[in-house]
Amino acid sequence: MTSAARDSVPADRPLRIALLSYKGNPFCGGQGVYVRHLSRELARLGHDVEVLGGQPYPVLDPVDGDASGRLGFTKIASMDLYRSPDPFRNPRPGEFRGPVDLLEYATMRTGGFPEPLTFSLRARRHLALHRGRFDVVHDNQTLGYGLLGLDRIGFPLVTTIHHPVTVDRELELAAAHGITKQLSVRRWYGFTRMQKRVARRLDSVLTVSQSSGREITEHLGVRPERVHVVPIGADVRLWSPDPSVAEVPGRIVTTSSADVPLKGLIHLVEALAKVRTERDAHLVVVGRRREDGPVAEAIRRLGLEGAVEFRGGIDDAAFVDLVRSAQVACVPSLYEGFSLPAAEAMATGTPLVASTGGAIPEVAGPDGETCLAVPPADPSALAAALGRLLDDPGLRRRIGAAGRQRVLDRFTWERAAELTAERYREAIATGAGQRARSGDGWRYV
Repeated sequence: MTSAARDSVPADRPLRIALLSYKGNPFCGGQGVYVRHLSRELARLGHDVEVLGGQPYPVLDPVDGDASGRLGFTKIASMDLYRSPDPFRNPRPGEFRGPVDLLEYATMRTGGFPEPLTFSLRARRHLALHRGRFDVVHDNQTLGYGLLGLDRIGFPLVTTIHHPVTVDRELELAAAHGITKQLSVRRWYGFTRMQKRVARRLDSVLTVSQSSGREITEHLGVRPERVHVVPIGADVRLWSPDPSVAEVPGRIVTTSSADVPLKGLIHLVEALAKVRTERDAHLVVVGRRREDGPVAEAIRRLGLEGAVEFRGGIDDAAFVDLVRSAQVACVPSLYEGFSLPAAEAMATGTPLVASTGGAIPEVAGPDGETCLAVPPADPSALAAALGRLLDDPGLRRRIGAAGRQRVLDRFTWERAAELTAERYREAIATGAGQRARSGDGWRYV
């Protein structure tokens, strides 16, 4: 028996997991959704999970079943400089508790995004005070300097990278007009230099798709053998068909931030204008509306003020019923590392029109079978696909049923938790896990 096998956690012993997320609100991004559902399913498997989260704090679900593990939450409080309704706020002097707070504020005031770095420093401090409490630390795309060398204080590290944020940076730079805007984008994304340096030093990286795996290797320089694909998916108990929800004629639904070029909303708005030349149709966007910016300008220019509705801050039940009520769901993104909105819409049986950006085809499946697929940034192709589904009830039923079955077969949170736990045990038994047990950590420069 090898030393690693002797020292690893027995296969029948539940794991003690610290799950880190520098932001966790499940209504403002995929990271919060990931933490919410993965933590619940790991606890249902019997593991003890402690979520360490920053603002906006994650929402965690109750865990049912007598054999379930414990699911807890520890606040790793930041200065919360971007909170609504006062983003980029100036804290009162009494709010500063030490040098990390000062660093966070100074970075924000000079146009940078400090949270990945400052959260990692605070999380490391917390972990150092709780040596021996956790078998493994799972970082959810923080990739901050504070997480380097955790093996030296007794913690093997597994990191999820949903997709490299460098992709977002490149797309936002391409959409930025003028030198001032471009400099602002470069400064905001300055933290990606840190994330590249950290990623290259990681033993175990999880990602959600083959497409993201290739991007992580190409953009971040992570060695391919250190990258492991663990697909995620939908909570199929929540995201399911419900015949009692009435279908609203002409309704198209999407999930998007109004002015993030990556999400492709402006192309969907332009496609809607084309669709409406031949039939009644309207768009419901799950997200908050901005009164300025390219999307708002396109809505005004195309005369769509009454045909595009934004709904922000809705709860799970209302969100699911909204998707169920749509005749078509749409994911028009230029790039996605996985696309939870695609999997969730498909799980309800609502037919999907999706772009082929990034990993979306891995989720949505073959064109004409489980979705209608279109090239990214192509309003004419989007309009044609939307029109086909709106005009053909039989096609909607066939695509919707096949899409739901694809999710049931491939993309559930239960399966994601099982595969993730396997990677935890592997990390504990090898590499950084051995160094954590021996105290012989890496040196980083």
